[in-house]
Amino acid sequence: MATAIYLEHYLDSIENLPCELQRNFTLMRELDSRTEEKKGEIDKLAAEYIANVKNLASEQRVEHLQKIQNAYSKCKEYSDDKVQLAMQTYEMVDKHIRRLDADLARFENELKEKLEVSGYESPDGRALKKTRNLKDKRGSRGRGKKGSDEDSPRKKKMKNSDSILAVHPSDVLDMPVDPNEPTYCLCHQVSYGEMIGCDNPDCPIEWFHFACVDLTTKPKGKWYCPRCTQDRKKK
Repeated sequence: MATAIYLEHYLDSIENLPCELQRNFTLMRELDSRTEEKKGEIDKLAAEYIANVKNLASEQRVEHLQKIQNAYSKCKEYSDDKVQLAMQTYEMVDKHIRRLDADLARFENELKEKLEVSGYESPDGRALKKTRNLKDKRGSRGRGKKGSDEDSPRKKKMKNSDSILAVHPSDVLDMPVDPNEPTYCLCHQVSYGEMIGCDNPDCPIEWFHFACVDLTTKPKGKWYCPRCTQDRKKK
């Protein structure tokens, strides 16, 4: 029921948006047409001035140049109006996007509160709790041993520099994001999908998503990230 109310209110708020956008785009097209006409007028005035400048008196030259200046000023005025319309259009759409984000956040909070009151635990919450329990058990067994360092991303890379981290994107999207989870790659995001390790042992990032480094398959031989490649060229 709550979903229907949020959706109904949001649809009501954007009912006039298409008409407003169409009006702004039409005005921008009209301003473009006026600007093109003025540019043609400027070209014509400039050609006349160049052709007859030797035969014109000083006052006539000033008058002719003033006409060209006025035409340029009009073009600038049309351009400024178009920029204002573009900014207005952007803010109009952005306002609705921000409202949608706020409504979604409010709906999620209400849903969580209802689930907490009913004592229901979501599958994602149970999976996250199970994962944390497994991590705690492993941490208690491996505390104070070298084995805890063997599973770090750098140690894994040292063992096999061409290895690829394979995690299905849907698994990442289904699981809640842990704010303490380390980030990788040029995009500074958590590990997901297919990843490749840089063969430079001193690489500060280490792991990269295929899409972020324009890879579709695992390359043969050694592979260096874009940053390390540039550093090697400088040397």
